[in-house]
Amino acid sequence: MFELRRAGEAVKVEPQVFDLLVFLIAHRNRVVSQSELLDSIWSGRIVSLSTLASRINAARSAVGDSGAAQKLIRTIQRKGFRFVGEVQEVASRTSAARAHAEADDANQEIRFCTTADNVRIAYSVAGRGPPVLKAGNWLNHLEYDWKSPIWSHLLRWMASENQLVRYDARGNGLSDWDVSEISFASYLRDLESVADASGLERFTLFGISQGCAVSIAYAAKHPERVGRLILYGGFARGRRIRGTLEEIEQAEAMITLMRTGWGQENPAFRQVFTSLLLPGGTPEQMQWFNDLQKTTASPGNAVRMRFVSDTLDVSDLLARVKAPTLVLHCKDDAVQPFAEGMQIAAGIPGARFVALEGRNHLILESDPGWPKFREEVSRFLRADTA
Repeated sequence: MFELRRAGEAVKVEPQVFDLLVFLIAHRNRVVSQSELLDSIWSGRIVSLSTLASRINAARSAVGDSGAAQKLIRTIQRKGFRFVGEVQEVASRTSAARAHAEADDANQEIRFCTTADNVRIAYSVAGRGPPVLKAGNWLNHLEYDWKSPIWSHLLRWMASENQLVRYDARGNGLSDWDVSEISFASYLRDLESVADASGLERFTLFGISQGCAVSIAYAAKHPERVGRLILYGGFARGRRIRGTLEEIEQAEAMITLMRTGWGQENPAFRQVFTSLLLPGGTPEQMQWFNDLQKTTASPGNAVRMRFVSDTLDVSDLLARVKAPTLVLHCKDDAVQPFAEGMQIAAGIPGARFVALEGRNHLILESDPGWPKFREEVSRFLRADTA
């Protein structure tokens, strides 16, 4: 049982108003869109905007705010709402917060740092042991990934044997969304900021998909910081760099699809990306990723991030990587060609390449390659490479 108190006095509010208020407070670091509130509070049911407006007004009234003052709950025109009041967490999570974070979220501590260009980046620390820093990739969310049927098996396993540090790159997740620059150079700054803020002097750097290219760039620039490098499902050249004319046209079509359909209530547009990334996923996993995409990034930011992914090229940096490197890639990866993984391994001096069975781009616990992935990564992390 939970209640809202103001100045020590209990305030009576409807459950939906209470949940809405808690959701805004839990995501106070960013603007929450109308569609996200509808998805989260009403579970995607059809609700009029006037109903949402009435609940926002009731939430304001409950905390002593108003639509005119907007001291605590601010309306951001054409974007959504944001809780801007000062928050001090002194008790356990409320029911609505627990709906979005498992009870064992205490196992990861979420922190924030600021980049050189004044962008706030959210990062988390979980587990104990040798430090592993996971680079941000296309679409992350520190809270949702931690409990996701797509990511949790990997993240929790890594944190069970290591100190796992990971972050949401700018433009998505819990990091700042409203940013002037989303570029490969800015992604490198995000990684540098987290590495410095977390106090890691030397660590294993772990890249997945787009995060591999960022990890390669960091390892080449900061060889003194990277003790080992693990790259899974990666590529050194984006689609627009390596692709044929037809592949470039397909990449452009995907950008257009994202621009026009990403933010719609109908998940059919986002399902296109889910089907590519997880062709062997279960209905639950696909639904989770459909929802995650909408929660993690705005349509505009999704397009900007996708363009960076399509145009990056770190092939000239491969030879400059000095850290012992393990490269893993699924043979039938439906998103990034197997040949791209081999190219990375061939370009990094002394890199070990491991081919995995499977066709999902994001490795699932049920995938045939998952046991071998764990075995190879564990062996690599335990190896004496001094």
